Amino acid sequence: MTQIEPIIAFVRVAELKSYTRAAASLALSRTRVSRQVMALEQTLGVRLIQRTTRRLHLTEAGERYLRHAQAILLALDEAAADVGSGATEMRGRLRINGPMSFGTRHLTPLVARFMGMHPALDVRLDLNDRRVDLLEEGFDLAIRIGSLPDSSLVARRITRCRMLFCASPAYLERHGTPASLDDLKAHRCLRYRSGNVAGDWQLGDTIISPQGPIESNNGDVLTHAAEAGLGIAHQPSFLVTESIIRGHLVALLPEVPPSVLDIHALYPARHFLPLKVERFIDLLVEAWGENPPHWETEMGLSPIAQK
Repeated sequence: MTQIEPIIAFVRVAELKSYTRAAASLALSRTRVSRQVMALEQTLGVRLIQRTTRRLHLTEAGERYLRHAQAILLALDEAAADVGSGATEMRGRLRINGPMSFGTRHLTPLVARFMGMHPALDVRLDLNDRRVDLLEEGFDLAIRIGSLPDSSLVARRITRCRMLFCASPAYLERHGTPASLDDLKAHRCLRYRSGNVAGDWQLGDTIISPQGPIESNNGDVLTHAAEAGLGIAHQPSFLVTESIIRGHLVALLPEVPPSVLDIHALYPARHFLPLKVERFIDLLVEAWGENPPHWETEMGLSPIAQK
């Protein structure tokens, strides 16, 4: 056992709050991980982790030691990347999570570009619309769109995008074009569902409960339904840019101030941000950080009011 192994074991147990999950992540037995943590405690002469039959939590000394240990391990990772293949080449794995539709359109091309810039880097990219636990599931970075729950994670806003009302030319020819938010009550609307609840459309103080023939928990489904003439959709701009440019959809109610969604990069709170994460966030800012973002510029939209 090298001197660093017990530190690694302690950090993984503390971050994952489980000896079993820590052992799995390190490809070690639970017994070996437990012995490594106990050996570290004996070396330091303090208890780092309080253990019960159901859970574990860090002592005050454990909390302090964790901050130092995380900084040490991150510094070692960056040192290895720096001397292994030169300061501009990074090694190891970068684990990223993002929403499905946005990730397919805008995140995946940047991941491919980043891997081209750093060929020694391995990337794991998971796309789904659930709120993953970054620490428990081992992600370095996540992209989140919309409001964020309070957490210990660090959130950096990369850009913002508008919600747009849109419908197909065929639908508007059959049902007419709404001139106000109140007119939407008489139209067939396509509803986004999160879990078991179909969300309302909120614009400022106005709340609309959409009624229509289809609902889905996936924005691409609603975009295709709108293109097919099934109703009016209220979609993030990144989902409908191409459809509007090609004339498959028409943007509606341009005089109504739109709802705006923040797009954040989310990562664990650490004293030192890993170089691979920092560089990837820099790439996100370069690609998306204009106001408005490039996909809205392509539609000729003006800058979004800052707040």
